[in-house]
Amino acid sequence: MNVQSSALMPSTKSSMQARQDKDDLSHQPWYHGQLSRQEAEALLLQDGDFLVRASESREGHPVISCRWRGKILHFEVFQVALRPRPGRPRALFQLEDERFTSMSALVHSYMSRRRPLSQATGAVVSKPVSRQRPLMHGLSEDVLTDSPPASRPFRPRKWSSSQPTDLDHSGRGEDDTRPAPPAFESALYRTSSEPTLLKGLPHLGTTADSLRASDGQLHAKASSEPLQSPSLASEHFPTYCELLPRVPSTQRKTPRPSYPEPDVWWWEAKEEEEEEGDRCFIRPQAEVSFCPSGHPSCLLGPHNRPLDPAVLHTLRNLFVAHHPGSTALHLLLVDCQAVGLLGVTKSQRIAMGVPSGLELLTLPHGHHLRLEVLERIETLALAGALAVLGCSGPLEERASALKGLVELALVLRPGETGDLLGLAGVMGALLMPQVSRLESTWRHLRRSHTEAAVVFEQELKPLMRALDEGTVPCNPGEVALPHVAPAVRLLEGEETSGALDESCDRLLRILLGARQVARDAPLFRRAAAQCLQGFRPDPELREALTTNFLRRLLWGSKGAQATRTDRLQKFHHILSILSQQLEPHD
Repeated sequence: MNVQSSALMPSTKSSMQARQDKDDLSHQPWYHGQLSRQEAEALLLQDGDFLVRASESREGHPVISCRWRGKILHFEVFQVALRPRPGRPRALFQLEDERFTSMSALVHSYMSRRRPLSQATGAVVSKPVSRQRPLMHGLSEDVLTDSPPASRPFRPRKWSSSQPTDLDHSGRGEDDTRPAPPAFESALYRTSSEPTLLKGLPHLGTTADSLRASDGQLHAKASSEPLQSPSLASEHFPTYCELLPRVPSTQRKTPRPSYPEPDVWWWEAKEEEEEEGDRCFIRPQAEVSFCPSGHPSCLLGPHNRPLDPAVLHTLRNLFVAHHPGSTALHLLLVDCQAVGLLGVTKSQRIAMGVPSGLELLTLPHGHHLRLEVLERIETLALAGALAVLGCSGPLEERASALKGLVELALVLRPGETGDLLGLAGVMGALLMPQVSRLESTWRHLRRSHTEAAVVFEQELKPLMRALDEGTVPCNPGEVALPHVAPAVRLLEGEETSGALDESCDRLLRILLGARQVARDAPLFRRAAAQCLQGFRPDPELREALTTNFLRRLLWGSKGAQATRTDRLQKFHHILSILSQQLEPHD
């Protein structure tokens, strides 16, 4: 027994040492100690770069500095100090949602899971910037690690009452006469054995309920004053990004504050329209792309395999949580950005020579954008078909997936959301041969969801056929994003349905329709902006509908680099196998 015990002791000791080293910030290369804002910003060169520093203006509190979409952002981490107890951390760390027992665990979670540091900014950290000089310790680093704290005199306890003085003075000496922050005026009560708060916590802008000594958690109760959006950026420090920390509440119903929002969202902003006489065409030197790659994903890791089951499960829950109308608005927003109808920058307009992607689609130098539009429609169709063919359970499961696609197509049609590009992708999934051949599934749909089956056969299929033939006018009053697929395929020389037998009348209708769409591009933009007025998207659902995300989801990070023809051929083969397994031929 003694030999065995002695043999186990070194491994236990080494594991404890490894855990302490992991929790100690001095062992983390991304921790730079005391570092000024200017020095931190000089180290952040690319999107996703980040470091952790001890703030000079916030008495050494940890701050995550990162670069995101060309901007430098700073996030102060909230700290909740707990009274020391065996087996319990000395402090908890929080940005908005989850609390962590160490700063290292917080950084690892947000970096590995690609979670936004805040919902307002959507900033994601992925590339730590290592320190290049000896570490300069911050003022509060004794709290950030599990090392023994520096000795400091205890605050004299008042025995006249079971409730100490207000928590406004927690963590301050007797000779500290600075006034308390205005956002923390309410008196907080706690028992003598319960945790205290660091001075950074008053920036939460909320009051706390009685703290229970058994769990060391904060429990918020509703304030009698109107709830204001909490911010780390006070009047004296306006350069910190806003966070919305969520404190667990003992009440069943607590008013949920709204996220900080900008005054004008980019899809609602009015573009300066140039006069017809002032517009001058400049042929671009390079192709314009509205689907840039390389941005870190909140749902996928940097190197993902195709059809990751965990990601598919997350997406299923995500789409179930949104009704078809909400999904249609998310799809419209992403489609308008992918086509260059909304969110076009001034430099992109100068490079295109025209103010809208709808006009660029009809021009010779719009070849790259046309390929992006075709790939977007095909990718949406493949993802929709996978949602049906991936249901290996009972018939009702696949029939419900079909019903969901039909309901989404109904909301996307003219007169509703009016996203005809998205409608082409959804209908492409429903009309795909691998889905159409599922006779038992369609029979079950007609029996269990008769209304959806009738609408699909009598309204949606004729509508899609007429749109492909160019016999349905796309009026900006009913349509936000017109049906550009026939013109794009024609200009790229790709076959459409019945391409060998189509008449000159059909070709003329498609070309005249494309010309009219280019002329009405400003009207379509106004219609899309009006449809999206007041819309606030879910960041995860919005990303899940982008072309780059769907491409990586379907083919993986490596397979997404293959040519478009090879990718389509491979995935159609996979869908054929799935379809055959679900309903094999007799």
